[in-house]
Amino acid sequence: MRILRKPEDLPRTGPRPRGLVPTMGYLHEGHLELIRRSAAENAETAVSIFVNPLQFGAGEDYETYPRDLERDARLAEEAGADWIFHPDPATMYPPGFATTVHVGGPLTERWEGERRPGHFDGVATVVTKLFNLVRPDRAYFGEKDYQQLQVVRRFTADLDLGVEIVPVPIVREPDGLARSSRNVYLTPEERPKATVLYRALLAVREAAAAGASPREAERAGARVLAEVPEFAPDYLAVVHPETLEPLQEWVPGARAIVAGRFPTVRLIDNMEVWNP
Repeated sequence: MRILRKPEDLPRTGPRPRGLVPTMGYLHEGHLELIRRSAAENAETAVSIFVNPLQFGAGEDYETYPRDLERDARLAEEAGADWIFHPDPATMYPPGFATTVHVGGPLTERWEGERRPGHFDGVATVVTKLFNLVRPDRAYFGEKDYQQLQVVRRFTADLDLGVEIVPVPIVREPDGLARSSRNVYLTPEERPKATVLYRALLAVREAAAAGASPREAERAGARVLAEVPEFAPDYLAVVHPETLEPLQEWVPGARAIVAGRFPTVRLIDNMEVWNP
């Protein structure tokens, strides 16, 4: 497995189409599904492993975010990756770096954007740089970070970056918990309780199927969240699948999104809940 660390090391020619799977490392089954999908659809697959400091706010887990490059390289190769781009922060943001990519409007003002100021600017900036450096034809993103996926779609289209954004469904544990690198932070006591996010989303979907309005379906999900007092919800909402605006009436593809915190970790999840 080739591990490339400098922009000048990246191949400018090679098999096409080229797929890119952007990650922050500590790969799990969700990441590996992205790599497998890219390997099946492209002649070459690159994986970026970069814990992006611009995505982390004050008091977040940048310094402690799990890192294990040797493990990641082995897993990526087994899943079908051809090479890894693993730059350090000084390579991506050298002295004098002064440019960021900002997606304005309601898409970034609510939900994660409200609770993590600057987060989506960090995402948009690093992904734009990765697209320019790796020059993929397609890029693969998991639907677990659903708002991030919509933000990436938005700036990729707005800036004419010429990359096809390929969404890949959430990969879940057998008990429904969405796979996440941050799941390793959960204590043994918190781990079984963390399924409350998934169960709340199921409650929203079941309420929608029974004829509830979006607001009534949200309340059904909130009642499930309340069953686990250790979990402090940030939000649970039924939103438009593209704009993420709250819904008063159902639209095809309506999405329920949820986020909150156990004492040791913050988790997010989402689910399509109405598509007649």
